[in-house]
Amino acid sequence: MSKIIAKAAIRGAQKIVASAEEMLAKAIRENGREARVAYPNTAYYLPIMLLFLGQKVEKLGDLEESLQEAKKLLGSIPSDNNWLPYLGETLDSGVATLIAEEIIESLKYLSGPSPEQGIWLGFSDDSTLRMQGIKLVDGRMPGFAAIVGCCGTNAEAVKLIRELQEKSILVFMAGHSNGVSIAEQLNQSGIEMNWNSFLVPYGKEITAAIYALNFAARSAMTFGGVAPGDINAARKILMYNKERVKAFVMALGKDDDAPADQLISDEKYATAAGAINLGFPVVADTNIPEILPTGICTYEHVISGIKIDDIVNRAIELRGLKINLKKMPIPVPFGAGFEGERVRKEDMFVQFGGKYTEAFELLQLKPLDEVEDGKTEVIGPEIDEMEEGGAYPLGILVYVAGRQFQEDFESVLERRIHEFISYASGVLHMGQRSVIWIRISKDTKEAGFKMKHFGEILISKIKDEFSSIVNRVQVKIITDKSIVSELIQPAKEIYNKRDSRIGSMSDEDVEDFYSCTLCQSYAPNHVCVVTPERLGLCGAYTFIDCKASYQIDKHGPNEPVKKGRCIDPVKGQWENINSYVAVKTNGNLDFFNMYSMIDSPMTSCGCFECIVAMAPEVNGVIIVDRDYNGMTPLGIKFSTLAGQIGGGNQTPGFIGIGRLFISSAKFISAEGGHRRIVWMPKQLKEEIAERLKTTFEKQNISELFDKIATEDIAMDMEGLMEYVQKVDHPVLTMDPLF
Repeated sequence: MSKIIAKAAIRGAQKIVASAEEMLAKAIRENGREARVAYPNTAYYLPIMLLFLGQKVEKLGDLEESLQEAKKLLGSIPSDNNWLPYLGETLDSGVATLIAEEIIESLKYLSGPSPEQGIWLGFSDDSTLRMQGIKLVDGRMPGFAAIVGCCGTNAEAVKLIRELQEKSILVFMAGHSNGVSIAEQLNQSGIEMNWNSFLVPYGKEITAAIYALNFAARSAMTFGGVAPGDINAARKILMYNKERVKAFVMALGKDDDAPADQLISDEKYATAAGAINLGFPVVADTNIPEILPTGICTYEHVISGIKIDDIVNRAIELRGLKINLKKMPIPVPFGAGFEGERVRKEDMFVQFGGKYTEAFELLQLKPLDEVEDGKTEVIGPEIDEMEEGGAYPLGILVYVAGRQFQEDFESVLERRIHEFISYASGVLHMGQRSVIWIRISKDTKEAGFKMKHFGEILISKIKDEFSSIVNRVQVKIITDKSIVSELIQPAKEIYNKRDSRIGSMSDEDVEDFYSCTLCQSYAPNHVCVVTPERLGLCGAYTFIDCKASYQIDKHGPNEPVKKGRCIDPVKGQWENINSYVAVKTNGNLDFFNMYSMIDSPMTSCGCFECIVAMAPEVNGVIIVDRDYNGMTPLGIKFSTLAGQIGGGNQTPGFIGIGRLFISSAKFISAEGGHRRIVWMPKQLKEEIAERLKTTFEKQNISELFDKIATEDIAMDMEGLMEYVQKVDHPVLTMDPLF
């Protein structure tokens, strides 16, 4: 290892720790030691301190203890900085840097929940972590890059970022080179930056890189079950992130104010040393000293002098990422990184559907001889025949044929139309079925994008991802108003027929359930068991989805599991399911009950859409979803609850679920089912109202819907108890939860 790197990292750590000490002293003088310090909406306090030190920082005085730990790490390094041929002292300086940077950035939140301004996003809360988590585990997001510095020109910056987006790599940005950051270069070039576009600008100073690293730290605690403050925490953090969070640091540009024998600042070296503690290697475009031996990282720790045109591919090789990239035959960039890209009205060339016109999309199984493979037909005006700013009708008909394809799989593939079309840069797609809304940007139209390219995308992606069950694909794109009007009602009838067929299935109707081990890439001790009446807790996989997934890839994350002998029909426990769970959770769990939240419930990985939590004071349960950031009547928020039940842990009284399970007949049926629900956020209640009311009608408890409180009615347990009594809620006459 280079002596220059070791000395620079240690000097950088000393500078950052000194800066943190100065800022903390000033904050204590102005606010007092008891002043509260916290990031917004997280159960992990200050994540770096919690994970590395086991310290639950809540007030400024606690940070004095954190600072002393950073100083101890630096104090263990010989004062003469004698270089040793191993990474020990550099790694210690890296951890000290992470602690100090967490102090510096957290102090910005003393005055409120959102200190960042303009393009800078600051801390990512737990809700964001969980929403992005499903993209990490299902392969849409193979890894992430933390970019520090900037490119030589704005054009180079855009080209680099587009390449990362096309490869679906999440990009975190922090720091600058000579006063310029890559995020500012992108902003000047009109590039949209947010979580939806896979581009996350944290902050301009190098200390903002801590947000990327505490994101990784929380991943280890949320999904990996790494216990905060464990005596072996540092090693477990390293191994978890090294094996499961495929991240790397990309250091761009040189710093004119760096020491004479260096190209980048001491502070950047120190931050890079912190990243190496998490198994994240560094790739640089300047000729900084390299660390080529392997050990802490999977391969080399630092490689440098890489040309900007080659740096993405070299970084992917360095981190060991597996990316299957097929060139799409369209004139604009294509990849998951563009899925959440917005097309604003002023940038729009044309739009379809929404509140403006009729529009629908439908995928159907057809006999082999009725599908002309690879054919796309546009019926009606093409884009270059449309008026700028206009709204046009649209019908997207996809016909598939395959000997292994089943009618039940139609809706599974149809839902992917949204994803596939959204991958095209400059194309906004929202909704599904007959409530879609599509916009195409002016830049995308000028690049030569046409309606026929929707067909090219769908044919290519469907055949690529579903080749084991789909042999032929044909697409019709209809922009003729009269034909769209003629076909939309028959399409709606098909949607209703599907819903009735699938909705009538019960757990008792099938011999097999399906497993989902997708999240084991991040939560190795958790497995979902998906049934007709209980979907995966992430909300993304239903019984039919899992069935189709198994047909597509028999060695994938989903497989059928014979139920076997029923041990308890009320709580939902079967002999073969128990045996399967014992093996697939690595012996962490011997059994669970499918329909109970109190007696040995199913575990949670951390990707759940909602949490069901017992409220024994009112003999009922509350439900809170990850989009709700407010307080619950339990006196804790979603993020705190989520921190207690994720990571494959079994937590009686608390379960993670997909939101559609709320309206299932099997919803905590062992504890009395829906009659236990006493509270949920107003937005969630409105979103599931139609399904929930239908379920209540079937159970002859229609009046229950209006008796479920929201935050507008009760925000604490006392108020909830009063409301329950006022409306004569069913929980008042039910058996005790325990």
